[in-house]
Amino acid sequence: MVDSHRPRRWPAYGLAALMLGYAAGKAAFAVQGRLGFPGGPPVLAAEAAGYFLDPSLAQGFAAASGVLAACVALATVTAAGRRLPRAAMLAVLAVMLAALGGGAGIMILDGFVGLGVGWRWYHGIIGLVVAGLAAEMTRSYWTATRPARATDPAGSAP
Repeated sequence: MVDSHRPRRWPAYGLAALMLGYAAGKAAFAVQGRLGFPGGPPVLAAEAAGYFLDPSLAQGFAAASGVLAACVALATVTAAGRRLPRAAMLAVLAVMLAALGGGAGIMILDGFVGLGVGWRWYHGIIGLVVAGLAAEMTRSYWTATRPARATDPAGSAP
């Protein structure tokens, strides 16, 4: 495991880009009044009829969540984001990691094993990338914001 004083920024930038792509796809479907995700499995009309929100509103919320996730990812590596309380940021990252891990897990399992949702193998690879980036971004933030350890005068850690 890499333990350096410089945090890794690329996982946060990569995850932010993926989340903005997710938001753009959801916004495109919101404008069309459709459910689902471009390139993903189709949503059957029977499923859409049982949906409790208007598809445009639901997709608008999903697009906003993608933009929010991108902002949180960027907050882990920017100076402004580093001024946020560490405990609060770690709580937000834990929720984000759980949400992204759940969605990515479904894509991975359905893409490689087949749960019946309709994701293909390449969606499974995207799920692996998302889960890996989210985990590495969280780990990088955790180590970069860890309080400094005291050392003795000889320079060795206690």
